[in-house]
Order: sequence, then C-alpha cells, then structure tokens
Amino acid sequence: MFLMFFLIYYINNSNKMFFLFILIFSTLISISSNSWFGCWIGLEINLLSFIPLISNSNNLMSVETSLKYFLTQSLASINFLFFILLKISLMKNFEMNNISIMMNSSMLMKMGSAPFHFWFPNIIEGLSWMNNFILMTWQKISPMILLSYYFNKNFLIIMIIMNLLIGALGGLNQTSLRKLLAFSSINNLGWMIFSIMISENLWLFYFFIYSFMILMMIFLFFMLNVFFINQLFINNMNFYIKLNLLINFLSLGGLPPFLGFMPKWIIINFLMINKFYFLTFIFVMTSLIIIFYYIQIIYSSFMFNYFKMKWMNFFIKNNFIILINLFSFISITSMILSTFIFL
Repeated sequence: MFLMFFLIYYINNSNKMFFLFILIFSTLISISSNSWFGCWIGLEINLLSFIPLISNSNNLMSVETSLKYFLTQSLASINFLFFILLKISLMKNFEMNNISIMMNSSMLMKMGSAPFHFWFPNIIEGLSWMNNFILMTWQKISPMILLSYYFNKNFLIIMIIMNLLIGALGGLNQTSLRKLLAFSSINNLGWMIFSIMISENLWLFYFFIYSFMILMMIFLFFMLNVFFINQLFINNMNFYIKLNLLINFLSLGGLPPFLGFMPKWIIINFLMINKFYFLTFIFVMTSLIIIFYYIQIIYSSFMFNYFKMKWMNFFIKNNFIILINLFSFISITSMILSTFIFL
C-alpha cells in the first residue's frame, strides 16, 4: 500500500522513482546481510539514494536540508564503520560493553533518537510531506534491525526514557505540524526500541500500525496543503475533515479504543507482568502529555473559526474524502475487532 502511494506520487518523475527503488533495495541489502560490512554498505547506499529524493530545485530549504542530512548520517556511518573495524581487529571478546554502546549510539543517531535528535526536527521542517513520511518510517527500518542484532540492555533503557521524555515535552510549544510529528516520532521511537527488545514480531506489528497512522496524518495534511497549526482553524474547512483529524490525532496519541492504543497496550501489559513499574509510569505519563497537546490542537480547530485566507488554496475531491473516512473507520473499529481476534 505504501509503495503504491509513492509510485503514484512520483509517477511523473522517472529519476525520483529510480532513487525510490534504490532506497527500498538498499534497506533490504542492509537487513539481509550476513556481515557488518554488508550492513554498512546498505546504509551508505540508502543515504546516497535518499538525498536526490529530498533535493528540489524549487525549494531553497531543500539544499540546506540535504546537506544537514548528509553530514549527520555520514558522521553516524563513520562511527559505525570505525567501531566495526575496532571490534574485528582489536576486540577478540565479542561481549565488550563499550563497543556495543558505541555501535548502538551510531544506529540511534541514524534514527534521530534522543539524545542525538537535534538534527531530526530541523530536517523534517525542510522536507515535503511525502519525504517526511519516508524519513519517519522507512528510514528507521535498517538502523532498528541492526540495533536488535547487538545491543546493550541498560544503555537502551536509558535511551528509551530520554526518547519518551524529549518526544513528549518537545512538542508542547510547537506551532509547526511537521515538527509536532517529528517529536511524536521521537516518542514513538522509544516504544519501538522497547518493542524490538521484547521481540521482532512485536516491533513489526508496532511499526506497521505506526506507519499506517502517520500515513493517514500526512495524507490529510498533504491534501489540505497545511504546514502549521493555525491553518487548521479556518472556518470553511469541511466538518468531516476536522472530525477525521480528531480521530487520527487521538489514534496517534494512543488513546483507547483507537488503533494506536493496541500495540501500546501489549507493551504496557508486558511491562506490568515483568514488574517494570517505574518504566510503565513514564510510558503512560508521556503518552498522556502527547494526548493533551493533540486534544488542545483539535479543540482549538473546532472552537476557533478564522476566515479563509487568500493564500489558503485547497480542493479535495469526494473520492479522497471517502478514502479518508475509510482510514478513520479502520482506526476506530480495529481495536474492537482485535478483541475478537485475541479471544
């Protein structure tokens, strides 16, 4: 579904489609390699194929964004390669904690995880909605899988707590929808890292649902052509579109009975069974903070009515409204249907 969405988007640009396929295959190379050097080569191909996708001659910010992305990803790749060589040549003992922490740090930097997240919101701000979707979902697959091969448990738990706190608190004062989704992605990254520490199947389940929710949000923002929160306040926006925004925001925040609550429910259940009470408290409280500022945005968009500005130009066909309604229906009913599946 995601691949078809981007094929339609890039159908008129054969160069972009070529680099999109290289991006997909480089991820497959990286996660299917049986050596660390193969993983590193896959990551480098992935980096060099994503830069042409985000480059746009009509957007002056894309040049700055491309350079920032290249520098940060290159730094992480150099560190990763250095510690691979160090591990092979000097460290005969494969259980060295320092090496695992350093390799984990390289992968966390590639994902935009806290405390290496400072590049992530700035780069998100300079990208189009479609490239934002790739950066927040597909670009996390290779580093996450490589992280699961060789990780330090105590170090990752500290990183998870930092992701949860920074992702929740960082989005409180944002006015840009892209930065808001960036901090939401950082928070969800904490959940995903913990899910891959439990099992890869749980991570795949969480990642698929998160990608579906982000796709719904980005599809709505792309069709409405909005980039800032105050653009949601105009008074002639269709009421059903605002209702769909409400449903998708609450689902992304993880409020029951929406789709986004289901993987979080499984993780919280695992935490409680294994008596990680403090970690459970942080997971739940940060999710409540995120739901708070999502509800604040939606409440404002329903209550405040601004006149339509001249620069606001969007037109949504009935087919797209039907598709958006279908997505929202899936988001509402999937939690109810899942209870029958688990029973």
